[in-house]
Amino acid sequence: MKMITKKKIGFILNPIAGMGGKIGLKGTDGIEIYELISKLGLEPWSPVRGLRFLEFLKKLDNNLKIVVYSDQMGGNLVKNIGFEMISITKNENNKYTSSMDTKIAVKKMLEMGVDIIIFVGGDGTARDIQDSVGINIPVIGVPAGVKMYSSVFASSPETAAKITINYLNGNIKKTIEAEVLDIDENLFRNGIYRIKLYGFLKIPYDNVYYPGSKIPTSENEELNQIEIAQEIINNLDNNIYYIIGPGSTTKRIIKNLNFETSLLGIDIIKGRKLIGSNLNEYKILEIINKNKSKLIITPIGGQGYIFGKGNLEISANVIKKIGGKKNIIIISTKNKIYKLNQKPFLIDTNDKELDERLSGWYKVIVGFNEYMMYKAVPSFNLHS
Repeated sequence: MKMITKKKIGFILNPIAGMGGKIGLKGTDGIEIYELISKLGLEPWSPVRGLRFLEFLKKLDNNLKIVVYSDQMGGNLVKNIGFEMISITKNENNKYTSSMDTKIAVKKMLEMGVDIIIFVGGDGTARDIQDSVGINIPVIGVPAGVKMYSSVFASSPETAAKITINYLNGNIKKTIEAEVLDIDENLFRNGIYRIKLYGFLKIPYDNVYYPGSKIPTSENEELNQIEIAQEIINNLDNNIYYIIGPGSTTKRIIKNLNFETSLLGIDIIKGRKLIGSNLNEYKILEIINKNKSKLIITPIGGQGYIFGKGNLEISANVIKKIGGKKNIIIISTKNKIYKLNQKPFLIDTNDKELDERLSGWYKVIVGFNEYMMYKAVPSFNLHS
């Protein structure tokens, strides 16, 4: 790959993006979550994602200037990787960062004439970026949040790096306006699921490396969901704990068993009994502990993720605890499969070795006594 004239990249990291998912909060927007993260001893999610992006970016081209806002919001990572760095001074006496820091960072980066802005976060971060930059310059989202319904996110940190270099090199010339979507987290915590369009961001266009927006389940898929749920219920083993992932297709199982739960929560059943609902990673591990367990999940509509978006509570630790691929049951409506246009399911547990082990073909339940084989791949493989 040819070297490029030294360009300026704005790099913004939301240091707590994704952490709300691990503790079952479905996001971190508007929540004082720092103390809770510290108390639980949680390992940061977004810095690891940001590091993966920067490491792969350097492999592709080291002739770049990275503009950062503060150490906590990406400066430490850039410094450790060894890129030429321009730091926008922030009062480091502030212990925590907020959405206002993101907006200030964007404004200063625009004043400095950056060529593109890369942000590591989720839909809430995308909204902050959109509020500040509009469609003035291109941006690329490195997926690190809980939800990520927006279509501004690359499929993985590595593909985000690939898009960045291809755009700066001129190999990607076209840009498009991509949707910034988000759920109302306050409403959601009260059981109301509502996705709203907040605006658009300009992204370098590449139809391979962007999974697109999440497509909600349509009303005419309900019968198919009922059939799938009944197929699962008819084959439940009373000696096994079943972890039920988020989504309308999986939640139909809970509904058919006459229990109530939230659409995006994680539940556990044994036989036909509800053992726990809206569980975080730690509660899941506590319940399954030494018990034989299986996982029932469904891909995100339109994107195809089975791990890494919307179900961060089902962590690499949880997947290893249940015994990996052999104990994963994937269910999907036929329409959801059709709309993937033969693109594979995507895996992104933030554990590359595990992602590789989970890849391959799965027997997917698509109806009552109906199955099909479908392939799953690590999302980072899309950069190759």
